[in-house]
Amino acid sequence: MHGVVNVLVVDNLTFSYGSFPILKDISLTISSGELTAILGPNGSGKTTLLKCLCALLKPKLGCVYVDGQEASKLKPRELARFVGYVPQIHAPSFPYRVIDIVVSGRTPYLAPFSTPSKRDYEIAHRALEAVGCGSLSERPYTQLSGGELRLVLIARALAQQPKILLLDEPTSHLDFKNKAIVLHVIRELTKKEGLCVLMTEHDPNLALMFSDKVVLLKKGCMIACGRPREVINEKTMRELYDIDVNILSSNTSDLTFIIPRIVR
Repeated sequence: MHGVVNVLVVDNLTFSYGSFPILKDISLTISSGELTAILGPNGSGKTTLLKCLCALLKPKLGCVYVDGQEASKLKPRELARFVGYVPQIHAPSFPYRVIDIVVSGRTPYLAPFSTPSKRDYEIAHRALEAVGCGSLSERPYTQLSGGELRLVLIARALAQQPKILLLDEPTSHLDFKNKAIVLHVIRELTKKEGLCVLMTEHDPNLALMFSDKVVLLKKGCMIACGRPREVINEKTMRELYDIDVNILSSNTSDLTFIIPRIVR
């Protein structure tokens, strides 16, 4: 794994849609080889934060630094070599081959009007292998399962060879098995490739199991940031979700679980 360095730095980021504030004074630092989960209720600003980090949205105040450079001063082509982004919603429309979808991640490295080279396809094949989907390379993109689709989109982002990977709800609409598979792959890639990974998530239990750091976001404000077991507790879950929870520890393994406490 690469040496641990602070790859992504967010300094007092504030964002508004017109006069309506969405994010307020967000500051955080994420290092290489670190998987960070953003937890928060619907409408808390999680997706907006990711879009600000990859310059799809422009912050009203504050700065985002990518590998020591201010993201807003980088050209889109340059930024795409540092940051890979996998959106929350993606519906395939045309039956392209999977490998052709993944190789589209090489676009930041191609000259205008040029086509992917043999090396670009080799990188795309390696990205597919890295997420365990090498056998899908010739399959039509429209014939993938939900879990396969998420992994192929991650492979496309990996083909960019980024230092930072932003994932918006990578487990949304996946079944119990595929959630575990996708998050296991993400965690393995984070460590093996020395990536700086930031993902939004709804399930505190998955954040506890797979992440190195957790950010709690509510109404656009960061209410806590730190190691999962330090940040996820009865008090913060009540503050974040307005619900009481029980914290359970396993007797047979080093795992902690969050159970909602709902009065019938």
